[in-house]
Amino acid sequence: MSGSLNITSAIVDPALLDLPWDVSLADWPEENIATLPKGLSRHLVRFAHLSGHVIAIKETTDEMAQGEYNMLRTLQRLEIPCVDPLAVITGRTEPDGSELRSVLVTRHLKFSLPYRALFNQQLRPDTATRLVDALAVLLVRLHVIGFFWGDVSLSNTLFRRDAGAFAAYLVDAETGKLFAGGLSNGQRENDLEIARINIAGELMDLEAGGRVDDALDPISVSNGIVAAYRSLWEELTGKESFASSERWRINQRVHRLNELGFDIEELAIKTDDDGSTVRIQPKVVDAGHHQRRLLRLTGLDTGENQARRLLNDLDAFTATYGREKYDDEMMAHEWLARVFEPVVRSIPTDLKRKLEPAELFHQLLEHRWFLSENEKRDVPLAEALSTYINDVLRHRRDEATVIDPPTGTFTMAIPAQGLDDDEVAEHDEDDEKDWRLTV
Repeated sequence: MSGSLNITSAIVDPALLDLPWDVSLADWPEENIATLPKGLSRHLVRFAHLSGHVIAIKETTDEMAQGEYNMLRTLQRLEIPCVDPLAVITGRTEPDGSELRSVLVTRHLKFSLPYRALFNQQLRPDTATRLVDALAVLLVRLHVIGFFWGDVSLSNTLFRRDAGAFAAYLVDAETGKLFAGGLSNGQRENDLEIARINIAGELMDLEAGGRVDDALDPISVSNGIVAAYRSLWEELTGKESFASSERWRINQRVHRLNELGFDIEELAIKTDDDGSTVRIQPKVVDAGHHQRRLLRLTGLDTGENQARRLLNDLDAFTATYGREKYDDEMMAHEWLARVFEPVVRSIPTDLKRKLEPAELFHQLLEHRWFLSENEKRDVPLAEALSTYINDVLRHRRDEATVIDPPTGTFTMAIPAQGLDDDEVAEHDEDDEKDWRLTV
């Protein structure tokens, strides 16, 4: 390899040196390439194998690669859902000395999908709305920390299933800027308008290709992010006034935010001169209320909605088997050992990669509920597990994505094949990790 290759990396993995950095990304040999679904990008992006993992490699300029790498690391430190930055590689040259573009290397987010891979023939309105709602939550979290995205879109986001909903992860931070003093209303509204226009355009593109349900209105769905964003932003940051005799409303506000998945770390409380009126406003909020509680009690690191669902089962277990006798940590250990872990261990080896354990457990609970409703009795978990494995999980069809061409860019469509969206919306029990190339 000629030239001076420079690698700035967040990991110590000598295998990085074994990849063909002296070859244009478009010409990498198939032995290095991992076939996974990907979204649209203005840059050339490919997936590759590295030490048993999958990485995403994006060709760009030296400055933009380093800037995005630094920004993603900062967002990670601020606990924002985003892809994991691994390295910036500059100084790439071909054997004849010709210069090659620098690359940004990120870790592929397991069990995640670009929005185009979340449907088969037609995108249903409820699926599109769930995606937009997830993106609205991500945008609010970014704005709370003072991050201006500048290119909000479905294409720049990855989605993971989260107990019937979706969780959104930032993929492209190329245009983002972090403002220490927070964002102005104008900056927030600018980001929101960018999101609305981009989402409308993305859905219209699908509509033009006959790939959305006839009932889906791209404008209505794209306007939905504005309504969802403003509702959540007001709940997180809005001022509230009430009579001093209604101080219970302080706890009510905290409870509402907890239900939305946020903790209040600091609350501004003011009274007027005569003490008859109280004004409150959250000053510092932190997402992941249920995630943190589940992680503290059990060590399980899950999505927010998954955490909420598992905690509900844990609380029911605690109420049944000893709330008065044991503390929360003791009951969480019992639930983990007697309920959650036996379920995970019972999944056959050939099916373990179908879903994340937390998502699988959530779907098992859904399956058990449907069985109980249909049979008008309380179906034991062990019985539900048996039918779930044999009648549902084992027979689920994989979602398979056609990536054609593998190095598709912003103007190239990426068709998807796999589950019918009706099945996805009804069951959400499809395979999100095992992929096969369909030709």
